[in-house]
Amino acid sequence: MDTDKIRNFCIIAHIDHGKSTLADRMMEITGTVEKREMKAQLLDSMELEREKGITIKLTPVQMHYKGYELNLIDTPGHVDFSYEVSRSLQAVETAILVVDATQGIQAQTLANVYLALEQDLYIIPVINKIDLPAADVKKVEDQIINLLGCGREEIIGVSAKTGLNVEQVLDAIIERAPAPRNVKTDDEALRALIFDSYFDDYRGVVLYVRIFNGSLPKNAEIRMMAAEKNGLALEVGILKPDMSPKNSLEEGEIGYIVTNLKTTREAKVGDTVTIAKKPAGTPLPGYKNVLPFVYAGFFPVSNEDYKTLKEAIEKLALSDSALQYEPENSPVLGFGLRIGFLGLLHMDIIRERLEREFDLDLVVTNPSTNYQVKLNSGEEIEIKSAADLPDMSDVLEIREPWVKGEIIVPKNMIGNVLNLVVEKRGHQTNLSYIEDRAVIDFEAPMANLLTDFYDQLKSTTSGYASFNYELADYRSEDLVRVDFLVGGQKIDALACMCHHSEADALGREVTKKLKEVIPRQNYEVALQAAIGARIIARETIGAYRKDVTVKIHTGDRDRKAKLLEKQKRGKARMKRFGKIDIPSEAFTVMLKRDD
Repeated sequence: MDTDKIRNFCIIAHIDHGKSTLADRMMEITGTVEKREMKAQLLDSMELEREKGITIKLTPVQMHYKGYELNLIDTPGHVDFSYEVSRSLQAVETAILVVDATQGIQAQTLANVYLALEQDLYIIPVINKIDLPAADVKKVEDQIINLLGCGREEIIGVSAKTGLNVEQVLDAIIERAPAPRNVKTDDEALRALIFDSYFDDYRGVVLYVRIFNGSLPKNAEIRMMAAEKNGLALEVGILKPDMSPKNSLEEGEIGYIVTNLKTTREAKVGDTVTIAKKPAGTPLPGYKNVLPFVYAGFFPVSNEDYKTLKEAIEKLALSDSALQYEPENSPVLGFGLRIGFLGLLHMDIIRERLEREFDLDLVVTNPSTNYQVKLNSGEEIEIKSAADLPDMSDVLEIREPWVKGEIIVPKNMIGNVLNLVVEKRGHQTNLSYIEDRAVIDFEAPMANLLTDFYDQLKSTTSGYASFNYELADYRSEDLVRVDFLVGGQKIDALACMCHHSEADALGREVTKKLKEVIPRQNYEVALQAAIGARIIARETIGAYRKDVTVKIHTGDRDRKAKLLEKQKRGKARMKRFGKIDIPSEAFTVMLKRDD
């Protein structure tokens, strides 16, 4: 097909603003999917996606309308997947910006608009849910005009649920959106951008690609330029949304390649595909290796399930190249895995998938981030949990990751949000306004945002705030490792890193929580928080106490004292040989600190 008749576009929006529903209506109107096969959120194939109402994996689909070929990519809306969103934006020329008429512009909308403007995309603004009683179209139009500087007549008001005005969006794509661009190069070699990849149990790794230069025939030997791996294009074709094979993929098209690769690590998102015999001189720009920066220990409740957990994670990692894991052993929890994630939502999704799809019962330890440690010898190491920190006498400095964040909130709630940011050791860097909303830019340490920052932000702003962040850099801080001892025994899985100024409060808070979840024993149990050898907090779980004096009928003081002394010796002996059973809830006390 002539590239002038092709339009490549994606839909960007905040979570739950209706981009998957808009994609459904477009497929229905263009006849891509028959009405009887239609179901809500057709492109969200994972059960978890449909349940949470979010897009986790992005999906492309090809539609035909009025003689044009329209290639749509439905992108994830969550901050954890922003690199995937940036790659899918690179694969298209146009972005449809969907804003909810009842909620207005949110943080993720803003972040995605900036990504789209960076890629120099043409933006078509769309206001969704205009049929709802709470819709305030005029206000949202003003916000969009303020943000994009477009004319009011360029904004299309739709209801994706009922299909109202969706044809106008399709017409706007044909009339206003640019045709596919190719990358100007000296050679005519194939350059295709991988914007997503997944592992199919029966076919191996499947790549979703956009062809920028040249064409890709079936059965060609292909090369991944960044990963430096070769493979075979066993089948090529387009998605409607089911796979539809072709003999070749041409310039400007978006399609799939079924390869003989064994894992997505060999073909990562953002990599450039070229023909192995006639390789391109330079790859497409923008590739980066995405590294996890949230780590948590995953332990099966029963040690017999360790093998199942390992196999399950290996299987999920085939489709998710950002997932990194290594074995971990804890004296209390037994064998498990330390897994790295892109963010907390990513961790949540993996945990739910392990529990549902593989029927596992898991204990998840407190999520932590990675720290860069410089030793006195000049050597630099990276640690993923507090338990790995070397002896403090050998450490010169510890650097922790800081993030650049952006919060959008109604003007009257700015004070609450700034207080929360300061509480988390952060500081505000900028304050601007979009109509009746304030945009607060701030910087804060990643570790302090991991546990319950999002929950606290939502509760302090009655659910009105939205939040987005990206990694800024690593900064040297006065950090210490806080250890927790139960009955004098150090529990590595509970150790955590924190700023020296927060250590005392954290120690008191966690020992209090542990006192509530660890059951009483027949002897007294001390719960202590310590920095090195210095105890900074203590709580005591009292012993169960049997009244041994009940059998004495006289009021003889000596006999009472003798029996109580005997009981005391017995308890001391118990304490020496006793083993305290620590329940799995004890390892999640820091996830929700202010329950």
